[in-house]
Amino acid sequence: MASPQEATILVGKKPTTNYVIATVMQFNQGSKRVTLKARGGAIARAVSAAIMVRDRFLQGQVDIKETRISSDRVQGQGGKDRNVAAIEIVLEKKQ
Repeated sequence: MASPQEATILVGKKPTTNYVIATVMQFNQGSKRVTLKARGGAIARAVSAAIMVRDRFLQGQVDIKETRISSDRVQGQGGKDRNVAAIEIVLEKKQ
């Protein structure tokens, strides 16, 4: 279970700025670590959001601590199983 100082944001189809704002809000509310999670086509949005937070919105205050990539098995149309790429980007506030 995540502690109050950790937050997870699931990245989907909304505009990238929505995820940037959500991440910045989590840090402003006291989170020390925020994880952006995405699958498939949302991976590019998650990467863009992480870079925007680090380089523009919280410049010099946040680092990308860890990046994990994997694949998830999901059931597609017609009942066939398929693999979908997934990513987790961990942003951590500097001390």
